Amino acid sequence: MTAEPALLILASLADCDKHGYAMMEDIRQFAGVNLGAGTLYGAIARLEQEGWIRPIESADRRKPYRLTAAGKRYLQEELAGLGQVVKAGMERLNHA
Repeated sequence: MTAEPALLILASLADCDKHGYAMMEDIRQFAGVNLGAGTLYGAIARLEQEGWIRPIESADRRKPYRLTAAGKRYLQEELAGLGQVVKAGMERLNHA
């Protein structure tokens, strides 16, 4: 599967806060995608700039991230759009 790293990260954070390695493992499990550290942290930086995720305090050396309200809205909009594409594609395949 090919997917935009930012969308995968937002989906990973939708259920709970996670640090980078936990996101990489979660994404590998739910999407079958292995994100490299460079790709992951580059996307995290862009998501922070957009205000869609934010780092949270941790007693541990790892920095967890949290989905913001704006990030949740963006994720919902993107997933709704993908749902429409999937529906149209499946309908067209059934008629082919």
